[in-house]
Amino acid sequence: MYLTQGLHRSLQATPHGVATIYKDRRRSYVEHADRVARLAGALQRLGVAAGDRVGIVSLNSDRFAEYLVAVPWAGAAVVPVNIRWSPAEVAYAMNDSGTRVLLLDDAFAPVADVLRDKAPGVETYIHCGDGPAPEGMLSYEDLVAGTEPVDDARRQGDDLAGIYYTGGTTGFPKGVMLSHTNLVTSGLGTVASGELLEAGATLLHAAPMFHLADLAAWSGLTILGGTHLMVPFFEPVSVMAAIQEHRPTDVLLVPTMIQMLVDHPDTARYDLSSLQRMLYGGSSISEGVLKRTMALLPRLRLVQAYGQTEAAPVITLLLPNDHHGDWLRSGGRAAPHSEVAVLDLDGRPAAAGVVGEICCRGAHVMQGYWNNPEQSAEALRGGWLHTGDLGYVDADGFVFVVDRLKDMIITGGENVYSAEVENALSKHPAVASSAVIGVPDANFGERVHAVVVLAAGAAATGGELAEFCGEHIARYKVPRSFEFLDALPMSGAGKILKRDLRDSHAAAHADSAAGV
Repeated sequence: MYLTQGLHRSLQATPHGVATIYKDRRRSYVEHADRVARLAGALQRLGVAAGDRVGIVSLNSDRFAEYLVAVPWAGAAVVPVNIRWSPAEVAYAMNDSGTRVLLLDDAFAPVADVLRDKAPGVETYIHCGDGPAPEGMLSYEDLVAGTEPVDDARRQGDDLAGIYYTGGTTGFPKGVMLSHTNLVTSGLGTVASGELLEAGATLLHAAPMFHLADLAAWSGLTILGGTHLMVPFFEPVSVMAAIQEHRPTDVLLVPTMIQMLVDHPDTARYDLSSLQRMLYGGSSISEGVLKRTMALLPRLRLVQAYGQTEAAPVITLLLPNDHHGDWLRSGGRAAPHSEVAVLDLDGRPAAAGVVGEICCRGAHVMQGYWNNPEQSAEALRGGWLHTGDLGYVDADGFVFVVDRLKDMIITGGENVYSAEVENALSKHPAVASSAVIGVPDANFGERVHAVVVLAAGAAATGGELAEFCGEHIARYKVPRSFEFLDALPMSGAGKILKRDLRDSHAAAHADSAAGV
């Protein structure tokens, strides 16, 4: 299996079919493949060799779609970076992965000025936006126009296809190593459910293309010879306008995006009837949002995916016919390509309904963490990927997530690890210690909440600490609320009792709501 395989098939089966649509640009598979082969040639001419890493920080675009194929076509591995990361986080990923070539669009071109000092290993910057290339950067379009196409390197199987960074429990992101087999397996397995994508479908990329969930959908549709429709980022009106104009059949969103879409005051003005299937993930959907979505789009078939980057990313799927009753609170059943089990502390399968750690195995499971053999061995012990999520499987095989071992917070569909936020807070001179937890939020599902103990004689406000954090971590990771205590609750072993903090916050919220 190899990532470029889908393009070869589409080039043979539907050469004149529309491959990409972005703004006023429409390109056939013939045109798309030619540009991919030329970009691959340009990368090789710049010194990119087999196994090298090529990064990108960009909003969604047709050039992003070309990058995803051209890099493996050149024999290298992709490193798509979260567009909401701070320059310091981008620099960390570039240094950690050893990335030598980085693509930046118009929105992120200024980051190059910071990275030249903080990420000296990046030798070449390519401007992949629509405006003129800034000084010190090569023009993407000039490279494509001025380079002859090269043959596909056809890296495949266990060859490294990409490094995808995910939040780290140590305070630093971890690079998840995914092979060609990992990525293609997840894409094919998702399509094999029979409820997502089909030949001739048009997929709207409104969720960020740096995200692995989008790549799984991209891979599956490319194999089927469908059309990729891109908008730069999710914004309800622009998304609805794109749906009305281009008539996509499929879309991938997180529940907060769905809520913003169906609850927008102008929704009735747009024709959204072309949508047939919607894949969502990041968190379960509320029954209220589900009912409003189905009322707005009665033909729409909803599929929820539960997974993580380490599983490339799909583990389970909740299919349309299962969107009812208690199953709405589940992540669905094992996807066609995935084997799922709930294991107890001794690594033995737990009985139905008994809580343990959710684990999976299959050809979609990562190779390990980049430059981190210890954490790789821990995550993959016993031949299973240990997700760090606590849950159970019911008698019908539905997987229910009940808690997280890794203290991960899911806010607006984005994963935030508390250790990363605590690491940023610790850099402030007024902070003696902190504990970051997720608390319920009506708009984001959860919000990042920081409980802080100030240093003796020091003073700081929540606003000051939030502004400080924003200099070190992405804005979506910055705490939205703060609480100041004289001391944090500790266990006998000296560990912070975050569950006590969550319970205390919940009790205070309940008392406030009751007027106590």
